[in-house]
Amino acid sequence: MAKPKRYDPEYIKQAIKLAKEIGATKAGKELGISDNTIRTWLKKEKSGYIDLGQGSRTPENVMSLAQENQQLRAAIKKLEKEIRELKETNEFLEEASAFFAASRQKLKKAKE
Repeated sequence: MAKPKRYDPEYIKQAIKLAKEIGATKAGKELGISDNTIRTWLKKEKSGYIDLGQGSRTPENVMSLAQENQQLRAAIKKLEKEIRELKETNEFLEEASAFFAASRQKLKKAKE
């Protein structure tokens, strides 16, 4: 299997900008690379893995990033609550374990 070709990050940014202007298929033909590769880069840019730099965000993208940020904050809050609950459960289980261990020791001594 052929080793994947590595592209310069600046080249990728320029290819994404071109693809946004003329489309992934045309950009791929013009640059001599697969349009699937360009589509992958476009997806990564849209999800925030590739940053095109200042002035590259449209109002729609900014809004979606704000919404994504809000969703991530809600997810973090939910996970923090779950962590708190799990810590409380662990503390309870530790105390219960110690209680039963002590109880077992008493039963052992009583039998002797």
